[in-house]
Amino acid sequence: MDFEQITYEVKGTTALVTLNRPERRNALSGKLLTELAAALMEADEHNAVHCVVLRGAGPHFCAGADLTEYSAGRGEAYRGRTEIDDDVWRLEQGQRLRMILFDMHKPVIAAVQGTCIGVGTGIIGLCDMVIVAEDARIGFPPVRDLGTPPDNMWLYLCGPQWAKRLLLTGDSVSGADAAQIGLALKAVPADQLESEVMRLADRLGLVDPHLLSANKRLVNLGLELMGARTVQRISAEIDARGHQAPKARAFRETMREHGVKHAFQKRDAAFGSGYARVNGPDPD
Repeated sequence: MDFEQITYEVKGTTALVTLNRPERRNALSGKLLTELAAALMEADEHNAVHCVVLRGAGPHFCAGADLTEYSAGRGEAYRGRTEIDDDVWRLEQGQRLRMILFDMHKPVIAAVQGTCIGVGTGIIGLCDMVIVAEDARIGFPPVRDLGTPPDNMWLYLCGPQWAKRLLLTGDSVSGADAAQIGLALKAVPADQLESEVMRLADRLGLVDPHLLSANKRLVNLGLELMGARTVQRISAEIDARGHQAPKARAFRETMREHGVKHAFQKRDAAFGSGYARVNGPDPD
């Protein structure tokens, strides 16, 4: 299969899927999400593949959504984002592409280095296991003035208090702290990330893929019984509501007038380091 914004290869029993926009820190465009969904479905159908490793090219895993596409549309005859139902409709289109990570039968391991923020956290939250570099940064800064996560597994992964701590401030945690609170399976030194992920993938390669599928689906169906699937549907609705907040409208106006980088800098200036710590006092 030919792709432009991801790469796909099968190595032994593992499909390696790489977000491949390093010049934009692998920000998620509509095209990238469409290609990602196609690659995941290819891996799910390919008998030789037992599991997928999802990673990002370059120093970062994913910088969230590509906001340069926010106002893009097909013209006046098609849905835009002005009306709240149009916004929900568009959010659901992207969510369906990402939910393939949760719905596909074969397990997906995310290998996370550098920055993983915004919708990038939604991607890893829908994976089956996440291994992070100790110095990675994981968080959802857009809750400060844009909206809410359109995919939301935070409650199920790290519990209500840490979900609130991070989503009420937009602060981030390090990879090491992410592993402590359940956002990741484990954290390792950055130079050991690839080898650690591939060791786990190779172990999955020893197990019949039909059994891997049965056990993944058992756990995920349990999550569905706990409301996880319904929460994803609600998340798109709530994010669209958040987009109507006065500060969210002001952020979009700043972004249009001065660019994305300026809007981010203005938003984050008052938050200092922007990190929350699991152990000990938070930094200033």
